[in-house]
Amino acid sequence: MNRRDMLAGGVAALAGAALAKASGARAQEAPPVARARNPADPRYRPVVTPNGRALPFRRVGGAKVFHLVAEPVRNTFTEGLEANCWGYNGSTPGPTIEVVEGDRVRVYVTNRLPEATTVHWHGILLPAGMDGVGGLSQRPIEPGETFRYEFTFEDAGTFMYHPHWDEMTQMALGMMGMIVVHPRRERGRVPDRDFAIMLSEWSIPMGSARPNPLEMNDFNVLTMNSKAFPGTDPLVVRQGDYVRVRFGNLSGIDNHPIHLHGHAFRITATDGGPIPPSAQAPHTTVLVPTGACRVIEFVADNPGDWAFHCHMTHHIMNQMGHDFPNMIGAELPVATRRLRRMIPGYMTMGTDGMAAMGDMQMPAPDNSIPMRGGPGAFGRIDMGGMFTILKVHPNLRSYDDPGWYEHPPGTVARPATADELAADGVELE
Repeated sequence: MNRRDMLAGGVAALAGAALAKASGARAQEAPPVARARNPADPRYRPVVTPNGRALPFRRVGGAKVFHLVAEPVRNTFTEGLEANCWGYNGSTPGPTIEVVEGDRVRVYVTNRLPEATTVHWHGILLPAGMDGVGGLSQRPIEPGETFRYEFTFEDAGTFMYHPHWDEMTQMALGMMGMIVVHPRRERGRVPDRDFAIMLSEWSIPMGSARPNPLEMNDFNVLTMNSKAFPGTDPLVVRQGDYVRVRFGNLSGIDNHPIHLHGHAFRITATDGGPIPPSAQAPHTTVLVPTGACRVIEFVADNPGDWAFHCHMTHHIMNQMGHDFPNMIGAELPVATRRLRRMIPGYMTMGTDGMAAMGDMQMPAPDNSIPMRGGPGAFGRIDMGGMFTILKVHPNLRSYDDPGWYEHPPGTVARPATADELAADGVELE
């Protein structure tokens, strides 16, 4: 029995029954679904990394062998915004590393960056010489070198990897990734859908093609797996599925309260290990601190297309600056006329709120997305950044994007009629 098993001892047998109630009294058992397996390791169902992928491995003797390449990458955050970033194996975040509790691994790390780097296995309990802290537990990996890490994953759970050398630059440019260690024997209910999402934030001045790693607090691009809405893939599940979502947060300074509409969930684990069922409570928002992981689980029993987003209001906007003047309620017709004499077509923005700015699609520098939202079933969704959609649809034959949810008649908000207002005694001034 390992250390985390001992902490959770005596409660594991209760996990299945407690977690089955994660969505409240309406929770139902998930219908039978095809159990997709990893062909290289049939003991677990693969995690889905939206907009991402898993890192392949080979078996050599008794070990799983992975190869990470630290290198410059070109990342598309969403249509209209690309940047020169750093990452692993051609992407930011790097591919998700999936293993099984007790696996022996060898990870070769090749450095194709212009400076030295290391890899730290965040939250993993391992020998000190494999911890990846440059100057403390190893010498840095110089450009052109390949280092070998070898250790055993003793504990199941959700973890991360990132550099521990010039972290401010390398992490700000996108060097990070998720690690999922599946239990050798599932301790609770096996999820039908299991997602991994890395939360991060960037400072990209409008028109710039490079994130600014020197920024300390004014981040203007907020992402899930290095994508800003509408570039984020939806999370597609079948109605009745048991769903697990793993969050990692390697933002510069911000914690992220991630809020799910339409469902309640339980927070079942951190990167420190499982949370005993007796300590779990229903939530609709999970706070994911910077430098930490959180795992939530629920039954997707409420059909619809549901918002899933950070509840920091400026974290669901795209590339807005924090020094924009407050123009709400300002009446500037004279000033606007005078400015149009010098700047034909000039429009004073923000006097009636900010939403209309996205509709107007005002001119902006190339490679920038100020206030840009995305398409929805009823028009433009007036959000961006750290936002995605949980699509809970009945009778799905696959987990491809099924399109927009078809609401049953009478279940969509609509304009009120005069007769309805009169019948309910509502008087409009």
